[in-house]
Amino acid sequence: MGHFQRTILAGLLAFLPLGITIWAIGLVLDLLSGVGRPLVNGLAGSLRVVAPAFTDVLTSDAVAGILAVALTILAFYVLGLLTRVVIGQRLLDLVDAVMNRVPVVESLYKAVRKLLVSFERKDGAAQRVVLIEFPSPEMKAIGFVTRVFTDAESRSEIAAVYVPTTPNPTSGYMELVPVERLVWLDWSASDAMQFIVSGGTTAPDTIRFNGGAA
Repeated sequence: MGHFQRTILAGLLAFLPLGITIWAIGLVLDLLSGVGRPLVNGLAGSLRVVAPAFTDVLTSDAVAGILAVALTILAFYVLGLLTRVVIGQRLLDLVDAVMNRVPVVESLYKAVRKLLVSFERKDGAAQRVVLIEFPSPEMKAIGFVTRVFTDAESRSEIAAVYVPTTPNPTSGYMELVPVERLVWLDWSASDAMQFIVSGGTTAPDTIRFNGGAA
């Protein structure tokens, strides 16, 4: 029985990396498929009169799912191209202006927009990878400095630090930490994200755990 249990555990540990990867890819594909389904349905509706047999194939679950993912990726690619030209940037500015006028939605949209912009920036002042004392002074967690404030009374600097969770970095905690309590790392955002998603198995060889100059 002990040999059987150890063998099952070894098989589970061998499968987990592949299983988690497949699960994550499945979530992304489901999201992309959900975004692209209305496009596929609209295309099928326009072709139903002239090509009903082709429409039946187009609306089958397998074909519709693959086409929805492909159309969504293509739409994101076109949107990315548009953001690089003046007309596309003006359209995004128009969307921002509209969303910023919608009650309730405005607060959520603005917060998400600012967070994503802070992660896109490449300059070191915009975002730094740090360690903070969390969830207790004896323990530390990886975080991203998204902004630095000034305390109204002491005039000391306070950092807003986003602490992602493992293995899903899209959820996490927002902590306000005195800048002098931060441990600044020389990791890139990519290094930190790989460390978080992999549960610490993928990381640079060294870490500045107890502080020191950045």
